[in-house]
Amino acid sequence: MTERAIVNASWVFSPGSGTPPLADASLIIRDGIIREIGPAAEIDTRGLECIDASGLVLIPGLINTHDHFLECLTRALPAGQDVGLMDWLHVHNPIWSRATPEALRSATQIRAAELLLSGCTTTVDHNYLWPNGCRIDDQIEAMQAMGMRFHVARGSVTIGESQGGITPDSVAEDEDSVLADCERAISQYHDPGKGSFLQIILAPCSPYSVSADFMERTAALARREGVRLHTHLAEGADEQAWCLENLGQTPLGHIEDLGWLAEDAWFAHMITLSAPEVIRLGMSGAGVAHCPCSNMRLGNGIAPIQAMLARGVNIGIGVDGAASNDGGGLLAETRQAMLLQRVDQGAAAMTAEQALSMATRGGASILGRDDIGALAPGLCADIAGFRLDALEMAGGAVHDPLAALVFCPPPRADLVIIGGEMRVQKGELIGHDIPAMVARHNTLAKALIAP
Repeated sequence: MTERAIVNASWVFSPGSGTPPLADASLIIRDGIIREIGPAAEIDTRGLECIDASGLVLIPGLINTHDHFLECLTRALPAGQDVGLMDWLHVHNPIWSRATPEALRSATQIRAAELLLSGCTTTVDHNYLWPNGCRIDDQIEAMQAMGMRFHVARGSVTIGESQGGITPDSVAEDEDSVLADCERAISQYHDPGKGSFLQIILAPCSPYSVSADFMERTAALARREGVRLHTHLAEGADEQAWCLENLGQTPLGHIEDLGWLAEDAWFAHMITLSAPEVIRLGMSGAGVAHCPCSNMRLGNGIAPIQAMLARGVNIGIGVDGAASNDGGGLLAETRQAMLLQRVDQGAAAMTAEQALSMATRGGASILGRDDIGALAPGLCADIAGFRLDALEMAGGAVHDPLAALVFCPPPRADLVIIGGEMRVQKGELIGHDIPAMVARHNTLAKALIAP
């Protein structure tokens, strides 16, 4: 039995819990689970290993609900800097189609390092291209060395350019083969239990990259195996127009007809929704991964987040791909989520706590997890700590340390604990040589675009 304590935190806060912040607090962790939280003077830590959290504000580990790790290899490509979604995909898909297993593993670890240093403890990745022998196994192996909770998608594209798609034929997969590999991945890796560090998601890329029949078969397999579903949806005007022209209905209408509009599914973006569609989404129990930076970067628009929240839609935050963001800071993404709603609907549209709640409780909800996303006895000890005296927080933390996490420029996490194990200490990633990781990654990135 492993037992330790986090002691003397200046503040402990669980956004969206309805409970006030707790000042000068300590926590007891046993076997990766929070057992006690309370005033430091009342928590008995005798005989325990103690982690000093003086000067820190502790919040639940952030949860990233949508990403594309492979894109870490293609940030800021000149040809993709100033174009919209479809042209951006036409630029990037051929390059990603040259990726190797080594490149995918490197991208996975680079992204994990970024996320960890931003206070993220659980992440989704939605990879849908598997060129040159790349497999979901490569990502799992790479992530296990990083110590994060990983919800990894067995994504897919089955319509290549010769069939009217936007992906090279060389990486368009056979649908039966994809489903067989989905079954293999679930059988080999999926852990549905409390405290799980690894879960499999089934995630065709989008309504325009696979057949309707395949979407239905994927949903049937996911429900038979008890795993969740994910895809891009209603990402922008281009997709809206394509669906209306080729499918005779909106993206949401199409996915609804295929049986995907249900509480075991969540969708990335959801920008081009009508008011009646927002109502139907809320009634379905399906969730949304909100990716504000990517939506702005590609000029896709502003998702109607407040309208969704008003209808009871579960919403999490996603940083999205590293070539459409182009960063992996989840606290920064949370800040943008708040600010973008204010741009759209005024200064009272979203509070700092609402934004942090989406990045914690909201993310846990759409992943179907009740063991993460909050700081409370009985939940996993996934904790992010930020220094109140960080340069970014100067003049803000003294007034409202919790709001300052979102209003002020995002500081690097000083402390990150996942399942009771320390992954970031004093702002440094434990057990990894970041300069060496970056040098290796840059070599692979250059090779990917070499003529």
